[in-house]
Amino acid sequence: MNRIEPRTGTAFRMAAGEALTIADPLGGQVSDLVAYGGGDVREVISNGRTFDYEETIQLTTGHRLWSNRSNPMLTIVEDTVGRHDFLLTPCSRATFEHFYPDKPVHRGCFGNLAQALRPFGVSEDAIPTAFNVFMNVPVEPGSGKLRVDPPTSTAGDRIVLRAEMDLVIGITACSAYASNGGSFKPIDYAVSNKQPASQP
Repeated sequence: MNRIEPRTGTAFRMAAGEALTIADPLGGQVSDLVAYGGGDVREVISNGRTFDYEETIQLTTGHRLWSNRSNPMLTIVEDTVGRHDFLLTPCSRATFEHFYPDKPVHRGCFGNLAQALRPFGVSEDAIPTAFNVFMNVPVEPGSGKLRVDPPTSTAGDRIVLRAEMDLVIGITACSAYASNGGSFKPIDYAVSNKQPASQP
């Protein structure tokens, strides 16, 4: 496993068929994930397309994450938590100024992703809503009001996603206070050899 230190991020390439494992080694830590087409970074992960085609906002094993061009990018093949968010944007300097005016400003996941993805030709304006692994965002029935609660992940929990195309991936160890229950911990990840192709 590779380690992402608290409040940092990284980016790398994946080949179609490879599997990405994202693990929470200590528990209670969110990881923001974004994906881009390996041959054209203008193709990018889309929460709207994903909700539309998967017909749910509660994404877990068997669901696919789709691109803005309506292509499946990643399939969730294993998930020990079953609670993730694809509604909220990566935290940023503006997030900290808005929600945490009494705390030090941090560049957040947005800034960490921007730095990590820059060598792959991804600009700040091309960073979408992330798939927020392990993030716990309940939606109140009726009002639709959102709440950010501590993650339900415990030490050793993981999610495994299979690449359905060549990809550029960005992931973080999230920097926002509420998202992580007020503490900041590392995230572990690994890319493994090719996995079975998607079934129709």
